[in-house]
Amino acid sequence: MNGPASVLVVGASAAGLATAEALRRLGYAGALTVLGAEAHPPYDRPPLSKQVLAGGWEPDRARLRTREALAALGAEFVLADPAVGLDPATRTVRTASGRALSADAVVVATGARPRVLPGQSELAGAHVLRTLDHALALRSDLLASSRLVVVGDGVLGAEVAATARSLGLAVTMAGPQPAPLASQVGPLVAGLLAELHREGGVELRLGTGVSGLTGASGRVTGVRLDGGEVLPADVVVVAMGVDPATEWLAGSGLRLENGLVCDSRCRAAEGVYAVGDVARWHHERLGTLLRLENRTNANEQAMAVAANILGADQPYVPVPYFWTDQFDAKIQVHGVLPAGADVTVVEGDPAGRRFVARYERDGRVTGVLGWNMPKQTRLRRQEILDSLAAPTPAATP
Repeated sequence: MNGPASVLVVGASAAGLATAEALRRLGYAGALTVLGAEAHPPYDRPPLSKQVLAGGWEPDRARLRTREALAALGAEFVLADPAVGLDPATRTVRTASGRALSADAVVVATGARPRVLPGQSELAGAHVLRTLDHALALRSDLLASSRLVVVGDGVLGAEVAATARSLGLAVTMAGPQPAPLASQVGPLVAGLLAELHREGGVELRLGTGVSGLTGASGRVTGVRLDGGEVLPADVVVVAMGVDPATEWLAGSGLRLENGLVCDSRCRAAEGVYAVGDVARWHHERLGTLLRLENRTNANEQAMAVAANILGADQPYVPVPYFWTDQFDAKIQVHGVLPAGADVTVVEGDPAGRRFVARYERDGRVTGVLGWNMPKQTRLRRQEILDSLAAPTPAATP
């Protein structure tokens, strides 16, 4: 394949590393630089809220590659130096230390930043969980505490709550949804997740917003709900979602709307691509702009971007996929689960907590969800592919 003389990947986590590795696998022999904001070499994020936080893994086990494997890539890794600006015309990235790195192709893989509550940064014991350092700091606090409040009822909040219970803490989960993951999986599965967490000892204070934190002597003491009630806490984890890390691209002239907006080839401008949590691209089969925050997409999109940098000119049209482990439940989702979808249990039984559910809207299969049935769920993925391949019904005049 033909390709540019040099490629600069901005972001040294899973998506950035996967892009570099895919370029080499496809035969790219040009200059390759990976710029990272953190001092750590590339590591995996999913274990942070589970194995690393629980103490089952040493931090080094979360590394994506050994030092020898990274060296074999033949790439220059520039770490602990965040990007602060990009000139798309010259494809030059400025860094916090004053470097100016230029390349013939730039891949933006800067991920996302966790949202925080007002005043959170001023209180010890109030955490977010996105990086390895976050996970280690949170684990240290949990081991010295007895009461945790998780602000957030999505995947990350639910995983942290389950892990903290395994460490013996009293855990309360607060958030605006009626049940954990309600907006992501619908009422049937969310209701089962609520049961799972209650049985695991998590107190659920859901269906209400959080207005802020309380503190004393510089340390967090509780979480204030919208109605004024305060949930006492020794430690708080704020897991209210993330925002794409695009602030460094302000003034670049690139389109920034819930991510770096790209065409169907994940291209934001000539010679500028995006991959991973920061990328919002046009999915040709779904006919919409899409941004995915999961590990599988980081890998798959990286392979597509690498191929397009080298001239493939192919649209990126994945079937979205994510998974979550909470207590004894392994939940896997293929496709999309739209609000108001028709949900049918097609295998197993929710009462036994082993089942597969199919999600349909307008007569099309949009997604499947499996609870402790990974093989059967994966086989059902074909129904989504068949539905995407089918012609769209003609509109009635």
